[in-house]
Amino acid sequence: MAEQPILSLGGLGCFDEFGTYPVSVIPQGDVLRAYYAGWTRCESVPFDTAIGTAVSRDGGRTFQREGDGPLLAASLNEPYVISGPKVRRFNVPGMGQYQLFYIAGRNWKQVDGKPEPVYKIRMATSDDGLRWQRQDRDLIESRIEPDEAQASPDVFESGGRFHMFFCYRYSAGFRGKEKGYRIGYASSSDLLNWVRNDARAGLDVSPEGWDSEMVAYPHVFQVDGVTYLAYLGNGVGREGFGIARLEGDL
Repeated sequence: MAEQPILSLGGLGCFDEFGTYPVSVIPQGDVLRAYYAGWTRCESVPFDTAIGTAVSRDGGRTFQREGDGPLLAASLNEPYVISGPKVRRFNVPGMGQYQLFYIAGRNWKQVDGKPEPVYKIRMATSDDGLRWQRQDRDLIESRIEPDEAQASPDVFESGGRFHMFFCYRYSAGFRGKEKGYRIGYASSSDLLNWVRNDARAGLDVSPEGWDSEMVAYPHVFQVDGVTYLAYLGNGVGREGFGIARLEGDL
């Protein structure tokens, strides 16, 4: 375990002054480039987030931010909570050299006197990893309710198609089992048009134990030709995280 954080907090007034979280890293030339969400405190709502970038020249032991500002922040059609970046490189005509999957806030809901964020999965494309073109559309349709919150989109290519695992929850009462996070699945042939089929996600809550109330924030990776999915359990990981292995084909 590292003795120091790989990335320090931002300076006074910066978008990442109060926190940095989910990090997605990709090789770019002779450096590693990380995309991360920065956290800032607010008054009427508890927080807001934006996406920044930093590079490492020592193999990922430390990262230095490219500047004090974010790459993607609030915009006309994405007014808050820009977060959860996952960067990928797929060879799809018209989709740039890099694709960034992320979440964007749709609205804040007052639930029992407390503001709760609703966010949807979106994508931006880039040819250099720094200047991004937002696609300005939700990628995944809502299923359980219009204000379904979606997070942690992770996309990989297999069998000539693109596959996305993500998590979703109700907009209220989601800290318990009944309306807590679950893992969803969708597929696409072009990265823009996705067909959702959560029954194929293949992972639900366990009958008992650390992931008996929720499964959330999937991360997909491959080792020696085997596809694995890391995920968080109850309390959005407070009780632990685990790994599942893909059996068969999607």
